[in-house]
Amino acid sequence: MESRKTVFTETGIVATGQLICVAVMVGIFALLGYFDYTVVLGGIAGALVAVLNFLFMAIGVSLAADKAGNQDVKGGKALISGSYFIRILVMFAVLFACAKSGHFNPIALVLPLVFVRPTLTIAEFFRKKGV
Repeated sequence: MESRKTVFTETGIVATGQLICVAVMVGIFALLGYFDYTVVLGGIAGALVAVLNFLFMAIGVSLAADKAGNQDVKGGKALISGSYFIRILVMFAVLFACAKSGHFNPIALVLPLVFVRPTLTIAEFFRKKGV
């Protein structure tokens, strides 16, 4: 139960970071003169894909840790490998379909995938010691 709470807490941090970073990204597009509705749609879709990818990755890792705790290390490794393959495949399909539709700016669609790591790094910097 504690691991489930941690998964949702970290996913909330990633979602908040995505919201802030996408807003900054849209602002930069506007300052550079490239703003249109495709930038907003690309940012929203990319952020949604990034947050869902993180959520499913965290759930998969949590389930794999549970399997390893029950002495099923091989099952845990298989779960991680399968989860990774499926997540990458789904992300590629969704992002490719969005990019091909012409309603999503391709750069704004992909950039939110990069925002996850800096968000987690900054959150870790501000995390209270002992928590």
